[in-house]
Amino acid sequence: MLRGGSVACARFFAGVFVGSLGPIAVLPAAAEIINPPMLQDERAPIAKPMLKELAPAAPLPGNTAPVRGDRLLNLKIDYIDNQIYNPSTGGYDKVHLRGYTGKGVDPNAPYVSPTIEAIPGDTVRITLDNQLPAGPQPGDPGCMPGAQMPDIPHCFNGTNLHTHGLWVSPSGNSDNVLLSINPQTKFTYEYNIPSDHPSGTFWYHTHRHGSTALQVSSGMAGALIIRGNRPPTPSAHGDIDTLIPTSAIPERVLVMQQIQYACRAPAAKPGELGPIKQDINGRYICDPGDVGGIEGYDQFGPGTWPASGRYTSLNGKVFNPNDPMKATQGQIERWRMIHAGVRDTISMQFFKVLDGKLKPGAKTLLRADATAAFIKDTCDTTPVPYMLVAADGLTMASGQMTKLATFQPGYRFDALVAFPQAGRYCVIDSSAPKSGVVNGLDVGPQLLGLVDVTPGTPVDNVESYINHKLVALAETNMPADVKATVVADLKAGTKLTSFTPHPDVTDDEVKGNGTQELTFFIDTTGPDVKFEVGNTLDTASVKPYDPTRIDRALPLGKAQEWTLQSHFVSHPFHIHVNPFQIVSIVDPNGKDVSAPGAIDDAGGAPYDPQYPGLKGVWKDTLWIKSLIPQSLPAGFSGIYTITLRTRYERYIGEYVLHCHILDHEDQGMMQNVAVVLPDQVSAPSQGSAMLMQMDAQMEMGGHDGHK
Repeated sequence: MLRGGSVACARFFAGVFVGSLGPIAVLPAAAEIINPPMLQDERAPIAKPMLKELAPAAPLPGNTAPVRGDRLLNLKIDYIDNQIYNPSTGGYDKVHLRGYTGKGVDPNAPYVSPTIEAIPGDTVRITLDNQLPAGPQPGDPGCMPGAQMPDIPHCFNGTNLHTHGLWVSPSGNSDNVLLSINPQTKFTYEYNIPSDHPSGTFWYHTHRHGSTALQVSSGMAGALIIRGNRPPTPSAHGDIDTLIPTSAIPERVLVMQQIQYACRAPAAKPGELGPIKQDINGRYICDPGDVGGIEGYDQFGPGTWPASGRYTSLNGKVFNPNDPMKATQGQIERWRMIHAGVRDTISMQFFKVLDGKLKPGAKTLLRADATAAFIKDTCDTTPVPYMLVAADGLTMASGQMTKLATFQPGYRFDALVAFPQAGRYCVIDSSAPKSGVVNGLDVGPQLLGLVDVTPGTPVDNVESYINHKLVALAETNMPADVKATVVADLKAGTKLTSFTPHPDVTDDEVKGNGTQELTFFIDTTGPDVKFEVGNTLDTASVKPYDPTRIDRALPLGKAQEWTLQSHFVSHPFHIHVNPFQIVSIVDPNGKDVSAPGAIDDAGGAPYDPQYPGLKGVWKDTLWIKSLIPQSLPAGFSGIYTITLRTRYERYIGEYVLHCHILDHEDQGMMQNVAVVLPDQVSAPSQGSAMLMQMDAQMEMGGHDGHK
């Protein structure tokens, strides 16, 4: 339930209305799902050396070889009229959604944002041109000055930009999510990417408190790739890109989204939203002539995604049997996979299509309530293994073979994928234990896409095949002074220790620096549901977000240990700027389930596969699991306790941590943190940063659209 009433916010100013619909573009009947388009520079890049590419191989569509140099990019934000394929009807639904456009974007595939690419040492300048209309909009409580009731969704056409996972400054016009870029306003962000920034798969999305979920779910999110050309040396680790260049290991970028559009009946009163059109099973429906949109927070909340009957999209496209991806048997690919959605858990698996099923050109309708039966009839039951090599953009200490990777909102995994046989493969979002998913429900499997694999090199054992290829690449491409070390590591269990971006955080590093404790909680006892975060492991400390309050002061140049829990359902924890290393994930019975080979069975069968193997892994987003409010045995808490360590390096300034179920964040499950000089930790200046932000906001043209 969302809280009603007037809205005011100290840092954010905007007013909106929905503009008229333009003509709907006609999409081609079928088009392969390829990598998202690259956002092109507004001018010729500065001439600098290209990345070194060795061992040629046939590239996948959309693969690029970037030229190093500062970027000058434009992102225009506007309503986009187009259509989205609906597998239940075999046709397209017309939609009117907020989105990013820019130079190089395909107008026929607008609901995935363009990929932004850079190299360590670059400066990336992105001008946000917010062309969304100003003025009141049905369903939007509006926005007024002040700090009263900031945690009601509001100001739907104000925006900003977050570079999720980048290690850059959170202040000024860098990765500052405490600004609002109001309708009909331009603002240029400038990201100075350090020369020692890790290469990897990151992403960007809008992050204006009060409208984040609504805008991200419209498709305002895209891949942000940092490409590295630093080989390891005897004294320094290197970029994994030098071991697996795109010329040898072509890459596929997959942005996974939940675009939960709805068609509405007429409103009862002016200024209100009409009710969502639904069938007798609660599935969203659109009648002929309707245009779907995302205009209210009644489209979010527990159960809304599975009940809606909508489908997760890959690179802006919902599964169509006539739109398979293309691959070659035995060709190892690097899949950069990004969960850029709001409210679903994705359990990625690959299965061979059974002989005689899903033939090219076959007409197939895929109703949401019949998906599981369709998959059972169509796809084999033996999953294809693949190798994870990076989590949240950061190279892991060793490649980990898996048959299922769990993506919570905000997660990324880089995987090496090799299809062992020719033929057609199902890409499946498989069923998952209800305690391990955002919706708290086993919503059943979903067919995300197909891959057509042409004959090539047969593969008997995927793990050994990938390992042998990596060893051969190391012997060919690695510098002489580290070649023997890299090859020996790879042969000893595909260890990638020469490519990890951060050293382990040691006991000595955190000793004497204090600790941080965090609790997520949803208070359902009163008339209004409250989404809260606490500073200690009890519910007495929990509070909703307050933009005038700094909740934590963190010491620059030091490392700390964090302990995290959730005392009501599970939540993905995300903190900006500095990533963290997982020390342990202890289940309610006291067992560390983050160790390789561990079994997370506290929630009963089926066992949850998402935690084993995460010990020692670096991430920026992590699922904080809780079995509450299930019926629990006496003496069984149902609470998982997670221990992390993190360094506060280089950057001072104020930023946020929050739940990455973004409608939770918009309703208060967020905190302000400030990295300060060590002698300021005990007495942070509460609210002073907020006042400076407000002054800067007003100077750059921020205004209240309801004056």
